Amino acid sequence: MSQRADASQCGGVVVEFESEDIRDARANKARTIPGSALIYLKGPKFLIYVSGALSMWGDRMWHFAISVFLIELYGRNLLLTAVFGLVVAGSVLLLGALIGDWVDRNPRNKVAHASLFIQNISVTVCSIVLMLVFLYKQRIEQIWDGWLTVVCYTVVIVLADVANLASTALTIAIQRDWIVVITGYNRGHLAGMNATMRRIDQVTNILAPLAVGQVMTLASNVVGCGFILGWNLVSLIVEFFFLSRVYRIVPALSIKPPVVEEDQAPVHLQRIERRGSEGDVAQPQPLTEGNCNSSLNLKEITNLPLCFRRFRWLVSTCKDGWRAYYRQPVFLAGMGLAFLYTTVLGFDCITTGYAYTQGISGSLLSLLMGVSAITGLMGTVMFTRLRKTYGLVNTGIISSCLHLGCLLLCVCSVFAPGSPMDLSLLMPPNTPNSSTDLGGMASPRQKHTYPLRGGSNQPLLPDRSSIHWTNNTVLFDNVPSGTAPESYISIILLFLGVITARIGLWSFDLTVTQLLQENICESERGVVNGVQSSMNYLMDLLHFIMVISAPQPQHFGILVIISVLFITTGHTMYFLYAHKAKRKRRLDT
Repeated sequence: MSQRADASQCGGVVVEFESEDIRDARANKARTIPGSALIYLKGPKFLIYVSGALSMWGDRMWHFAISVFLIELYGRNLLLTAVFGLVVAGSVLLLGALIGDWVDRNPRNKVAHASLFIQNISVTVCSIVLMLVFLYKQRIEQIWDGWLTVVCYTVVIVLADVANLASTALTIAIQRDWIVVITGYNRGHLAGMNATMRRIDQVTNILAPLAVGQVMTLASNVVGCGFILGWNLVSLIVEFFFLSRVYRIVPALSIKPPVVEEDQAPVHLQRIERRGSEGDVAQPQPLTEGNCNSSLNLKEITNLPLCFRRFRWLVSTCKDGWRAYYRQPVFLAGMGLAFLYTTVLGFDCITTGYAYTQGISGSLLSLLMGVSAITGLMGTVMFTRLRKTYGLVNTGIISSCLHLGCLLLCVCSVFAPGSPMDLSLLMPPNTPNSSTDLGGMASPRQKHTYPLRGGSNQPLLPDRSSIHWTNNTVLFDNVPSGTAPESYISIILLFLGVITARIGLWSFDLTVTQLLQENICESERGVVNGVQSSMNYLMDLLHFIMVISAPQPQHFGILVIISVLFITTGHTMYFLYAHKAKRKRRLDT
């Protein structure tokens, strides 16, 4: 009789006796759960995530803090911040192809370590210089009739620009190259890693400026510099160790194809090579005018001084990089992504500043920024699911349509009640008294815009104690309040469109990013992504030029319409790429 029957007859409790195999299987299963978690924590994906999070957090803190530091240094004026932005954008625009070419030509571990070291050391030295300037500003202004102050400002801007260039190189190396190799060129895993990295970027974009802003507000600018300095030193050590470990445990990272040089030989030499490959015996070529000219050109190049030869090589490298970008099959998709940078419809200093002039408080703006971060995360989730269901190219089409559809709300806000748009301000005055009429009486649509008070030399920023720290902008308590807007419909439609559009925006961004990763050959991955960064900065510069041309709140509606036109052009380029890609796929099948 079985043990179960015996127990039931005796009125006892039924006891199941497990065999040794069952116990061992259960114990192995219990050990497998923490074991698999430990394997994941030691794996390359997790190490890349942690390294990327540290790097992004440091970048976000530094980009926010350096703008505020420059404003504080230059008598609460925006001049140094504008110069810094122009230098950063111009340097990446000019040197993007060279940075990418350097990434392609060197081993992956050397590129990552060098970029990481240059970036963090530049920020560290720059923080030390800023601390000294804040502590001894009055003494420094008295040396060399104030020219030492100019030297300090120049050193700060140059070091910050070098750090940004190194950060660009590190981003190209890790997020455009290493990730592709780590995932083993698996499209599903690649999409997952891209989405996770973007989620990390979205979270740090909100939390990092808030963290360093609290330190600067509660303590001082000197303490803020010290906080950033300590973070970069610790981050440098941790990231260096993690990236070195990833390089060791992924052997494919040590294998890198050589850069394919474009054939610079004359046409007659190319013909000789083709004949030789076909089995023909290459005959000696007679001296012709073409041969002599080629020899003379080569002799002239070799006789140039070293500095001119290097400059010629730099120009040639940039030109070859742009050519390589143009001949890529995903050229139209990359250009479409770049066109999306020419917009004022984002949570940058322009849109948030406009919202503040329309009666939106700083606390509400912070809340809206948090909601926009959530919608951005929703876009990364939507990307992974759409890609699995409809494929990568169709995901881009769906994301584009969603993005454009949401931005129609922004266009509607331009003509909705409460919009301050007044096209008459763009017209030249017809009569001598028109200026006084405008100054004496505001139009009904201008009632809720804040007037400017004080002279032209009035400080742009109040005391630091009244500053609300937000991402990419500074808001104050003591701005003239003005009258309440006649209607909030316009501003509600604007932010409703901006916030919901981020779902399609980030899904589209991830789509184009993965298209670039999948379709660019490994030997050109760095230079093409470097040119893509240059294009992004170029289009970003255009949107600042737009704002300079139409700076008043009454002009913002025009900027919204122009932004939507640029975004529509970008998505149209992607639609053309998708049409060509689908047609090519049909022809191949």
